[in-house]
Amino acid sequence: MSWVSILLNYGNTRILLLHLIKQQAENRTTRSWEVSIRNSVREIQRENKRRQAGGYYLAPEELLEILAEAYLNAIDEASLEVEEGRYEAQELEKLVNQEKIINRALTLILPGESS
Repeated sequence: MSWVSILLNYGNTRILLLHLIKQQAENRTTRSWEVSIRNSVREIQRENKRRQAGGYYLAPEELLEILAEAYLNAIDEASLEVEEGRYEAQELEKLVNQEKIINRALTLILPGESS
C-alpha cells in the first residue's frame, strides 16, 4: 500500500476521531466506542507500516495533517450522534477541543503508544 492510498483512506481515521469527539462531548465512554477506537488505531497502524522495507509511510507530522483534514468529516458525523443529534456541527465544534482530540488520536496511532 502506498502513502497515497493511505492519504485517500480516511475511513478509519474518521471513525477514530468520531469516537474521541463523542467521548469528550459526552464526558463518558462505552465498550463499543473503546473497541471502535482500538480497531481503528490497529488498522491505521497496519496501513501505515512498510512491510518489506520496514518503517512507516507517514511521519508523525503527515499523520497530524491527515487527522486535521479528517476532523471536519468526523465532527459532522458526531453531530448526528452526540446526545442523539442535539447539536449542529458548528455547535459541537465549540463544545470540544479539536487540538486535544487530534493529539490524542496521534498518540494512539504512533507506534508503541497504544495496545
